[in-house]
Amino acid sequence: MPPVISLAAARQTSAETAELAFQHRSALRLGEKLRATGAVSAEALERALADHARMDVRLGELLIAEGAANAEDVAQALCAQYGTGRADFAAYPPDPRLIDVIGAQRCLHLGILPWRRFAGATLVATSRPDRFEQIAPTLPAELTPAIMVICREDELQDALAERRAPLLVAAAETRVPEAESCRAWLRAGPRAAVVAALAALVLLAVLAPMPVLAALTLWTVGWMALGSLLKAAAAVTQAHALRRARRVPPPAAPTIARLPRISILVPLFRETELASRLIRRLSRLDYPRALLDICLVTEEGDAATQATLDAAQLPPWMRRVTVPGGALRTKPRALNYALDFCHGSIVGIYDAEDAPAPDQLRRVVEHFHSCGPDVAVLQGVLDFYNFRANWLARCFAIEYAAWFRVVLPGLARLGVPVPLGGTTLFFRRRVLEDLGGWDAHNVTEDADLGLRLARHGYRTEFLDSVTEEEANCRAWPWVRQRSRWLKGYALTWATHMRRPDRLLRQFGPLGFLGMQVLFLGTLTQFVFMPLIWSFWALPLGLSHPLQQVLPAGGMAALFAVFIGSELVTLGVGAMGVTRAGKRRLIPWLPTLHLYFPLAALASYKAVWEMAAKPFFWDKTRHGLDGPDDTRADAARAHVGAAIARAGAVDVTAPTPVTTPADQPSAINASASWRSRASNAIEM
Repeated sequence: MPPVISLAAARQTSAETAELAFQHRSALRLGEKLRATGAVSAEALERALADHARMDVRLGELLIAEGAANAEDVAQALCAQYGTGRADFAAYPPDPRLIDVIGAQRCLHLGILPWRRFAGATLVATSRPDRFEQIAPTLPAELTPAIMVICREDELQDALAERRAPLLVAAAETRVPEAESCRAWLRAGPRAAVVAALAALVLLAVLAPMPVLAALTLWTVGWMALGSLLKAAAAVTQAHALRRARRVPPPAAPTIARLPRISILVPLFRETELASRLIRRLSRLDYPRALLDICLVTEEGDAATQATLDAAQLPPWMRRVTVPGGALRTKPRALNYALDFCHGSIVGIYDAEDAPAPDQLRRVVEHFHSCGPDVAVLQGVLDFYNFRANWLARCFAIEYAAWFRVVLPGLARLGVPVPLGGTTLFFRRRVLEDLGGWDAHNVTEDADLGLRLARHGYRTEFLDSVTEEEANCRAWPWVRQRSRWLKGYALTWATHMRRPDRLLRQFGPLGFLGMQVLFLGTLTQFVFMPLIWSFWALPLGLSHPLQQVLPAGGMAALFAVFIGSELVTLGVGAMGVTRAGKRRLIPWLPTLHLYFPLAALASYKAVWEMAAKPFFWDKTRHGLDGPDDTRADAARAHVGAAIARAGAVDVTAPTPVTTPADQPSAINASASWRSRASNAIEM
């Protein structure tokens, strides 16, 4: 029996086919114009047209990204192709009142800029003339009739940012609906409640010390037991999944008709030490350059980082997006602002110190292509390149190995909503925009977004691809970083627990319990960790105040929980470092007992900031430890030189920011992907 195809699906397929045919004809005409003026060679145009058929990108952008044509020549060719004029924003600045008719955000989304009124019509500048026929009928009556003129994409975005920066910043700070945002802490009430709760706890401890001590100890031990059980369940689930995966041969790489464009957002703040190293690392990504849109997001007041990037001569597929200043300065605010300037249908996040695997973006595309639309985000594996630096770095590496290779994937398989990591995240852009992006006021925007995705019915899956970054291996910087994470966990928990009945319906019983353990349980264990330390008095021959309060067998039960929790931590840690290929870290596992108490100090800093400055972003300084990365660069340079001597590739191929050590990977990858109205100025 032949398959049944719905009428709607047939119409959609027909529309997509017609759209592809239109794009192909448009690309051919643009190519003819560029060849006629000598702006592109015949060989480069032929290669670009072949790639264009397999890529979701306009021909002009492809030629610019590959260095085969410059942006101004493409703009002039589009003017000739569509028989229209070239916008000149310098001579005739855009009228902001016309922009406000549509809104700056929508202008960025559509790739248009209502420029000026002329002879009863509106000159509308666009860098995407192929879409103008579809957009024009949807414009408000105040802008009709609309006459199309051509501008470059960078000109359009710069003009909108310059003319409507305050509105774009305000939108970035309030993208998430207030009911789902933690910005309620702007008011004094929530912060006063924290102070009142702490004062009440201290007063109770003074009035009735033994009952309070017993209650807090049992509360903390209870969350410890639940946390260990959840961690063990996640580990067992992940182990079973890995065992099944080893018995099943890996599926063949899917055939993807048209590769999507990917935007990568890299927020930077005072990262002059890492900027050049970051550009070099991102240049190793083997995804086609024409489909890469890497946005290096800087803050307006950070002149040093901006100057460093400007001096680096960024390639066409890498650009700087500057976020205007404001009272709030957080990573999620910067990401929200930059999101409007993105081009890709997939949006990824890297941090300044990240060194992603070269094939990571290709694997992201393949994974999204193979999974259902309810999978809205892919989380990659995070690891450290400087884990040998000292004891703190080794313990941090063990913790990350357990968290990203065992616990989080296992929880996702169990159906528990997972807090995302802050980097190596890849989103379907449509879903990200529908949810309002990131909560600009939350200092753990990643964890919060993971919960919001789950509340709206989307799933997180894990990508078996590693990004290496720098472990924070200095004691006080570690405490400061962890305090920000714990403060964000507290803000996230308080925000999502405004309506626990609704949260229970959305997550289900297991998901709801898992969320409580991950957030409230984690906070509880760190804040009241000294209560657990006090039991070390017993093995040392000292007495404990609770000996006379707990019933018979109570102490034995407590120590059973303590020992069981330690065994789970050791087992999950061993599983994680084994999966990470770092078995040499196993002897350091017992020292985690001395590592986690640092988080108790961080928790007290977090509690104080909850009341004093809930949105303060305690920035982690990077670029302090990079010896392993330096050795890796030297190794790549040695391999690159050997390949060059063998004549395998030309390591002198021109890429402005790519060193000879980086080029073999980039060149080979590029080859593998290929195998598979009136003139406005005269008004």
